[in-house]
Amino acid sequence: MATRPIVPNQNRGGAAAVGNNKPTAAAEAKNRRALGDIGNLVNVRVLEGKPQQISRPVTRSFCAQLLANAQAAAAANKKSTAVVVVADDGVKAKAKVARQRAVSVKTKPEPETVIEISPDTEEGGEAKCLTNQKNVREKSLKNKVETLTSVLTARSKVACGIKAIDDIDAADAENQLAVVDYVEDIYKFYRLMETSSRVPDYMGKQLDINDRMRSILVDWLIEVHNKFELMPETLYLTVHIIDQYLSMRTVVRRELQLVGVSAMLIASKYEEIWAPEINDFVCITDMAYSREGILKMEKSILNELSWSLTVPTPYVFLVRFLKAAKSDKEMEDMVFFYAELALMQYSMMITHCPSMIAASAVYAAQCTLKKSSLWSETLRHHTGFTETQIIDCAKLLLRYHSSAADGKLKVVYRKYSSPDRSAVALLPPADLSQESKKATAI
Repeated sequence: MATRPIVPNQNRGGAAAVGNNKPTAAAEAKNRRALGDIGNLVNVRVLEGKPQQISRPVTRSFCAQLLANAQAAAAANKKSTAVVVVADDGVKAKAKVARQRAVSVKTKPEPETVIEISPDTEEGGEAKCLTNQKNVREKSLKNKVETLTSVLTARSKVACGIKAIDDIDAADAENQLAVVDYVEDIYKFYRLMETSSRVPDYMGKQLDINDRMRSILVDWLIEVHNKFELMPETLYLTVHIIDQYLSMRTVVRRELQLVGVSAMLIASKYEEIWAPEINDFVCITDMAYSREGILKMEKSILNELSWSLTVPTPYVFLVRFLKAAKSDKEMEDMVFFYAELALMQYSMMITHCPSMIAASAVYAAQCTLKKSSLWSETLRHHTGFTETQIIDCAKLLLRYHSSAADGKLKVVYRKYSSPDRSAVALLPPADLSQESKKATAI
């Protein structure tokens, strides 16, 4: 802040005194004091009791220097009063004057706190200010007191039988990647989009392939996905692209695997940071297809889908519902085991929407792991499904689990039988006969 020159007081409308050029009392009453520069004029009380005006920007370091000077002067006066000399009357008089000054300094009020409005030029001042603000904010959060209204509202909900819903995003309030302010709106949009992006029943239009061939293809693609160590999002998007393309175009049996590797190539480019090369897919198919053939099929798929790849797959709902379930590592592995079993079943993927499959996988995992609360109010709120609505779909997943060990397509079973994935496939599936009766009664 630039400083302005100190404007002296001027007599306005008062008569000057004759002789010593001092204004009279009446003239002083009519005088107006010019406004000083706020922030640049600081009254510093010195030992003599006379204010001194400082014409310079006020910073933390400058204020500290002024206070240190005043404290040093006061300490010097205290030392002078500690020495008592009785040699003669003149020295006694000086000691008496020093004691009176020390008493006057003690009785004077402390300097007022100066509000800083000038920029701080001290090194590290901005960092200290941010740290102080953070400490104040954390302290205010810790000392947060519940109001009477909130207490009465909570009691009324309990009295009416309304269960509390946990705030699952509270822990991610400071995480910008979690987009806590928009996450609810994002999932409302996903719910709308999953209806418009649903794949219709297309197998009846296919003349050379059936749902069994599709299951073999997905089983093989899960193994390729695991071998390439790709992201989970890539697998779910790959299956969606395959189903969407097969619902638009008739494919012969010899090109079904070509559709699968081309769909995974597209999904890898969309989801992965480092996507596998085309030559990797050529090798993984044992040279059954050429590089040119894969590129041609990739172009055909993108044209049929109109390059629309942003769709809500079961994976986007799985991560949200797992968060609502407060899952651990074993719970996550079990849920993804059921979800990948569902990917292989054509009837499951066509009949149920992605959010229903995700919610049913969470419910089936809760039952298999024998969790204390199978379907909490928090899960009901975030999934949008009641226990009655998802129990039939969950039964199908448990049935797939019970037959996975004896089936011919065992890639998913072997994948989730490893200790790295908590060996959840080896656990016995739950029996939902009793839960079904309870849900029907509710």
